[in-house]
Amino acid sequence: MYLKKVDGPRTVTLPDGSVMSRADLPPINTTRWVASRKACVIKGVVAGLITREEACQMYALSLEELESWITAVRDHGEKALKATQLKRYRQP
Repeated sequence: MYLKKVDGPRTVTLPDGSVMSRADLPPINTTRWVASRKACVIKGVVAGLITREEACQMYALSLEELESWITAVRDHGEKALKATQLKRYRQP
């Protein structure tokens, strides 16, 4: 078995005790961002699996968009990532 060399850790342990690896991240060609995929990316960034810049490059996101996801989860939890909940949790 051949493992591709990557910068940074291959796996991280999340605060709930579960282990997350790069294989758990959404595919790079993701175009439909549902709340669960957004949450996976955020967990990977916050836990140190990937950097913010790497996440933006991998998924063609702007830094502001990624930061808004992180802020929404920090302030209101993962339910704030749902598109139907944007009006409720967005600050004017």
